[in-house]
Amino acid sequence: MNLVGMLGKMLLSGAMSKAGAGAGGLGSLLGGAAQSGGGAGGLGDLLAQLQGQQGAGGQTSGAGGLLGSLLGGGAGQGGAGAQSGGIGALLGGALGQQAPGAQAPVATAEQTDQAALLIRAMVNAAKSDGVVDEQEQQNIIGKLGEIGPEESAFIRAEMQAPLDVDGFVRSVPKGLEQQVYVLSLMTVNLDSKPEADYLDSLAKGLNISEQASNQIHAQLNVPQLYS
Repeated sequence: MNLVGMLGKMLLSGAMSKAGAGAGGLGSLLGGAAQSGGGAGGLGDLLAQLQGQQGAGGQTSGAGGLLGSLLGGGAGQGGAGAQSGGIGALLGGALGQQAPGAQAPVATAEQTDQAALLIRAMVNAAKSDGVVDEQEQQNIIGKLGEIGPEESAFIRAEMQAPLDVDGFVRSVPKGLEQQVYVLSLMTVNLDSKPEADYLDSLAKGLNISEQASNQIHAQLNVPQLYS
């Protein structure tokens, strides 16, 4: 089951994105830049570019900087990339966007587990304001294009499962808390109380302080949870 490839398709298509987090959606953020960037490196190069979008003082800025650090294993994050060798490095090959003749990299078990976790983060956020009905499930799967029966069964099972914030929080390995929170935030509109309550519960469960949460929201140009 190629969950790394499915994660890449979800990001590029914006399949789970409701809001855009001030950046036109995950699909616009990655897909638009990939279409204009051209080069042989595809998504892998794009992630490196996003990781390099830094503001004054060397701090990553905006959705591009956060997402580059999130998937590319940016310096200072100490999470996904540092622990697994960087899931972003696999996404270009998994989607077939790599140099001609190059062999697609094979995901390790740890990288596959990480992809599953990030997929669950997006699906849970999408469920935070209500059940994802059958039509919405079909729309999401339709945006993913060609995926195998195992991948389709996985995403359907996640969408149909009851939302269990506490159980999900317990499944997040140490060091991946901010990555999970950022992708969750970028999935929702944050225009309803259930979504705000979900993000509040997620932040508290992941031990993300109110100040850290507000900083992330400010970087993504979305309303903050705490005053």
